[in-house]
Amino acid sequence: MENAFPEYDRSDKSTGCCYRFNPEGWDGQHIRFTEKLFMRAETKSLLHIPVNMGSVFTKAFAAIEKADGFGKDGQIVLSRDLSSWKAEHLFAVTKDVPDHEMSALSGDFLTKVFEGPFKDAEKWYDEMNATVAASDRKAQEVYYFYTTCPKCSKAYGKNYVVAFAKLEPEINAV
Repeated sequence: MENAFPEYDRSDKSTGCCYRFNPEGWDGQHIRFTEKLFMRAETKSLLHIPVNMGSVFTKAFAAIEKADGFGKDGQIVLSRDLSSWKAEHLFAVTKDVPDHEMSALSGDFLTKVFEGPFKDAEKWYDEMNATVAASDRKAQEVYYFYTTCPKCSKAYGKNYVVAFAKLEPEINAV
């Protein structure tokens, strides 16, 4: 799959906020991005706990909507901690969003679906790296797609998170 995410079921938004996530088709996917376009934003954290995520995401989604930058995949955001104090968020878009930092991802990614509380993120990171290692590869970076906000995950009774491991390039024998 190139520059695309797995099928995103947007049939149930009964909370009025986030779509109910259907994990079918997301686990164990190999995805290749070639200059896949994202709008980039950062949030502040306090020991990895987001402090201003709600306001940053609200502004980002409004800017993307104003620019008509959402694609058929909807509101997919890949996030990763840059430190204990800061996180990076990449909002999938179809075009440049004026007055915002743009970024592009290239490379091969492997996905893994997790379900559970956010406090398990460190365990998920270790498990994702073990999954990648089992395929004789190494992860350069691991991003997370938090499929629902905490309020919606509570309402739906599930907290699905999809890890995206960017794989180190394979070394081809000559």
